[in-house]
Amino acid sequence: MTASGAKITLAHGNGGRFMRELVRNLFAKHFANADLDISADAACLGSVAGTILVTTDGFIVDPLEFPGGDIGSLAVHGTVNDLAVSGATPRWLTLSFLIEEGFDMDCLDRIAASAGAAARACGVSIVAGDTKVVPRGQGGGLYLTASGIGRREAGSVLGMSLIKPGDCLLVNGPVGDHGTAVLLARHEFGLQGDLRSDSASILPYAQAALEISGLRFMRDPTRGGIATVANEISLETGLRIVLDEAMLPVRDQVRGICDMLGYDPLYLACEGRVVAIVAETDAAAMLAAWRRLPGGELAALVGHVETGRPCVVLRTELGGERLLGELEDDPLPRIC
Repeated sequence: MTASGAKITLAHGNGGRFMRELVRNLFAKHFANADLDISADAACLGSVAGTILVTTDGFIVDPLEFPGGDIGSLAVHGTVNDLAVSGATPRWLTLSFLIEEGFDMDCLDRIAASAGAAARACGVSIVAGDTKVVPRGQGGGLYLTASGIGRREAGSVLGMSLIKPGDCLLVNGPVGDHGTAVLLARHEFGLQGDLRSDSASILPYAQAALEISGLRFMRDPTRGGIATVANEISLETGLRIVLDEAMLPVRDQVRGICDMLGYDPLYLACEGRVVAIVAETDAAAMLAAWRRLPGGELAALVGHVETGRPCVVLRTELGGERLLGELEDDPLPRIC
């Protein structure tokens, strides 16, 4: 526990007693696991069979705590998900905290506890990290940087180069939830709602997809949403991606808020979703596997890969077509 009302000071980042107590009494308490040794400068992970995958990501969400999650659980889920969509089983994480002087210690304790709980739920260990404190006014409260290490089995290599015309595009649930939930949590437009972020591990969905022989590629649609993932695929493969508006799962509340404020839910961040490209012959099997998983009831086949000029097209419910271009503006800064 922390003293009520306590704040982070520059001394918490100077390597002395206050920093030692912060690491031992807060971070080590919430991140405790067999591989964590706070007396060492590096974690000893031992030998691992298979191919090792590594990823790194930064997190700057505002507000730090939002319905359905916070920056701590978000950092764990985001890093785990990057490994999962690459075909790896996540094993270890590092987590670094950049804290602004004056930051509330109780809030830091809650965020660390949330990160530790998310890691345990994902079956990963936080084994190393760092703490830095910047002077008041030189930071945004709290930023996190996470790195993840995972193991990939032989034969599970995925990539955009495997995508072919006729392949199907699937998503494991409604899109735009995270971006909209964070937007509501900012209280900038006088809007309220009970929408929660979809921030979660997509490892079960990735592992189910890896059992499907026709799987080509997976990606988690974070910044820029599903439309940005589709554009990346189109530009890399030189193929046309067609999304079906009638099949895209978007919650009514997300659609209503986006309509009022001029946002497109297809460009909003998701933090518990996976987009997969799979051979048409295996699409039904993957969809069924995803729908059997908890929370996967609204998984959907939302598009196809076609020959033609590289672009992303939304086939509307009225039968028309609308181009979904690359994202240029930043509709929601500090979203993940």
